[in-house]
Amino acid sequence: MTVATTDYSFVTVWRVAGTREEAIQVLARVEDLPRWWPSVYLQVVLLEPGGPDGLGRRAALFTKGWLPYALHWDLEVTEPITPEGFAIAASGDLNGTGRWTLSQDGPETVIRYDRDVSVGKPLLRRLSWLLKPAFAANHRWAMARGHESLALELRRRGAPDRRTREAVPPAPGPTFRRR
Repeated sequence: MTVATTDYSFVTVWRVAGTREEAIQVLARVEDLPRWWPSVYLQVVLLEPGGPDGLGRRAALFTKGWLPYALHWDLEVTEPITPEGFAIAASGDLNGTGRWTLSQDGPETVIRYDRDVSVGKPLLRRLSWLLKPAFAANHRWAMARGHESLALELRRRGAPDRRTREAVPPAPGPTFRRR
């Protein structure tokens, strides 16, 4: 089977302090992405809230990476949102599927994101044969920012960073010396 130069398959794995329930509460609220992942998500417009389990939730997204282009695409939740994860479909400048899978590993949550997409944006489709490695690097950069941002958001929400607390003793208070 030949893979088109406009097709991409990514697997990203994150490890964050906190529970699956805490992490899924953040990941499932697509409308909050620009607040906690602002380096990538510039704007999100909720088009359809979906059911109580998130199924059918739809949003229009405007995203970017470190390369000088932006993407307009729609996201739809295609499987119910549970502590174990959920699946999405993308259409527009990106077309394809994504699956978030969460598992608990002691005090941490392991998050896996499987993404299979093709480029829909005309200029990027034309350049993909040449710039595919750069586009893949751009995705890795965006996902690294997401990992950092999710860890910060979980700490902001009060999920304890057990590794840091256990590994580093509390810092002493400030000390002042007279001259």
